[in-house]
Amino acid sequence: MNDQTYMQQALDLAKKGWGWTSPNPMVGAVIVKEDRIIGQGYHAKYGDLHAERAALAACTEDPAGATMYVTLEPCCHQGKQPPCTDAILEAKLARVVIGSSDPNPQVAGKGVAILRDAGVEVTEGVLKAECDALNDVFFHYITTGRPFVVLKYAMTLDGKLAAYTGVSQWITGEIARAHVQTQRGRYRAIMVGVGTVIGDDPRLTCRAEGGRNPLRVVCDTQLRTPLSSVVVQTAALNPTLIATASGDRAAIAAYEAKGCQVVTFPKKGEYVDLTAVMDYLGKQGVDSVLLEGGSGLHWSALEAGLVNKVQAYIAPKLLGGEGARSPVGGKGFPHPNDVVKVENITITQLGPDYLLEGEVRS
Repeated sequence: MNDQTYMQQALDLAKKGWGWTSPNPMVGAVIVKEDRIIGQGYHAKYGDLHAERAALAACTEDPAGATMYVTLEPCCHQGKQPPCTDAILEAKLARVVIGSSDPNPQVAGKGVAILRDAGVEVTEGVLKAECDALNDVFFHYITTGRPFVVLKYAMTLDGKLAAYTGVSQWITGEIARAHVQTQRGRYRAIMVGVGTVIGDDPRLTCRAEGGRNPLRVVCDTQLRTPLSSVVVQTAALNPTLIATASGDRAAIAAYEAKGCQVVTFPKKGEYVDLTAVMDYLGKQGVDSVLLEGGSGLHWSALEAGLVNKVQAYIAPKLLGGEGARSPVGGKGFPHPNDVVKVENITITQLGPDYLLEGEVRS
């Protein structure tokens, strides 16, 4: 087998950490000696062994002289785990093949330099595009300090989120809805506007088997979230943050008594400043946010240049209705040339429905 084949195996391992490594990256490692895999591992959970050390610990024979395939440049600094470069040198590996370079300023080429200076042969950029795509969240967060923001919605083929009556359950089928649950498990926070809470009373939890519940964030400028809503009533079990511009201490205390965290932010126009909210979340270690509505919140995030990716679940249905909601509301852009562009689009069929995913380019 060649370098690409072994790196693909490392990538497949890395994906097993989906949803659990945050705010660390997903990383996989495979150790090969005389064309035989003698060890493999991945970063399973934040705080656990890094992929390189997990693979070395799983070796079935002495790894001296072997080659390690790792999806991300080995770290060279002390964090919750010691430097992986130390483990590689102690194991006397002869060669290390790397997929992605690590943009973390504490690493950023230093890991490669340490290995090469010690006489280890290093090959970089094997399946680089695939390895980079695996950690789009980590790369954005470590370089900007802000969460990677995914704008997600489900709509009909004629662009409707709901019927003119406001009924939206269900636009898409069971397979698409199950896929959404896996996304809730991957991203660290899920954000909605207060209108979505009032209208739909959602749980905003991950119901995928083995999934991890995200932090629930409600953008509520005037503090209108019903105390009887599911997100408030279950706040003691599932972390819930209400982002508001209200200074009403009595109202805030009522939410806090239910277990909600209430944080006051400045306003931008008529609504809470989303940029300030994202900056706050980033400082709290939240590396990613899944936006799930409503259309006004979507527009505010796009207008502020905060969205990094779009996930549009499209059902082959036509609803019609001039008053039926569309995915993005707000004022909108004045001209077709003044738009947010979505590039590198992929299409995935999910039962009768389709998922379009693309990267946002402002």
